[in-house]
Amino acid sequence: MVFETHTLSNGIRLIHRPVNATVAHCGIILNTGSRDEKEEEWGIAHFIEHVVFKGTTKRKAYHILSRMEDVGGELNAYTTKEETCVYTTFLDKDYKRALELISDITFNSVFPDKELEKEKEVILDEINSYKDSPSELIFDDFEELIFKKDPIGRNILGTPKHIKAFKRNDILSFIENNYHTDQMVISSVGNIDFKKLVKMVEKFFGHIPVNLRTNKRIKPNSYKPRTLTLEKNTFQRHCVLGNVAYDANDERRIPLSLLTNILGGPGMNSRLNLTLREKHGLAYNIEANYSPYVDTGVFSIYFGTDKGYLDKCLSLIHKEMDLLCTKKLGPGQLTKAKNQMIGQIAISSENNENLMLNVGKSFLLYNRVDSLEEIYQKVESITAEQLMEVANEILDKEKLTTLMYK
Repeated sequence: MVFETHTLSNGIRLIHRPVNATVAHCGIILNTGSRDEKEEEWGIAHFIEHVVFKGTTKRKAYHILSRMEDVGGELNAYTTKEETCVYTTFLDKDYKRALELISDITFNSVFPDKELEKEKEVILDEINSYKDSPSELIFDDFEELIFKKDPIGRNILGTPKHIKAFKRNDILSFIENNYHTDQMVISSVGNIDFKKLVKMVEKFFGHIPVNLRTNKRIKPNSYKPRTLTLEKNTFQRHCVLGNVAYDANDERRIPLSLLTNILGGPGMNSRLNLTLREKHGLAYNIEANYSPYVDTGVFSIYFGTDKGYLDKCLSLIHKEMDLLCTKKLGPGQLTKAKNQMIGQIAISSENNENLMLNVGKSFLLYNRVDSLEEIYQKVESITAEQLMEVANEILDKEKLTTLMYK
């Protein structure tokens, strides 16, 4: 897999994957998210993601929304705990239009007071909607539980109190303190000559003033396992159990990813799905997840079940985890697990939008992108002994935090 790269004089980096396709994808990814907020800024990173579409020095909100849609394209954005991204999908003939718009939105937004007040109501509605989705809300509550009051443990949306208090100057201050040019990557997947792409990127992003990161994120405090039950007015009982895990630079993240896939990945043949759903009929949704951050990580298992089955589900889950800790995978089992994960990676890479975002995030974090062959080799090199070692560290019952909605 070929990637072409370029670095602007202000530190903004470009990575491009040439493909022979009519549809192209590009976006700007910033190494800034909700964990970079101060206490009084809680929710502002996500708020900014909303209001950058509300007007720039040259466009009103309608013209921003119509700019790509008028040519059949799509414009979108997202915020995580460590990233902010504005991206678009379009026909390859419209690269210039896409890059100019992304630059205008990211660096020329004016944040009109009237639009800010309207968008606050939208986000307050989003917060209330989230509260009506316990299967999503419980993940935020879980990370808040394991990270206590650390910024990385706070939910991305913020609170109504914080959202209502935001002013235009608060937004400008956060951008000045956190939108660093050496922490930005423009990622592209499409059919365009790289020299032509570089020329466009230099034109639309090269004039941005240098703003280099000097501060470092503070690693979360020491972890202590806890068990907490919250009373919720829901029909189902929801539960998340898990542990802090390896950060994005830890080589053990790949064995843990494989272990997570074996235990509760997206395949219907995961151990937890076969046990809880197929064999016992106790849960419709059971999944395991691993999310690495730059200096920590989170491993979790989620399930929802009828109120009478909660304890039975927990017992079966602990049994499956104990098996991974005490019984080494045989050669056939290990090969099958590796092949499944490699297949999932290969299929995901066929989605060019996902590829653009994943390549951009990798380049942002590591300043390089592993080829599919290199990724496959890393998966193939995992041993049964490594999986047992990781299992005993991450799945240790004494280290697990459990959160239940009852």
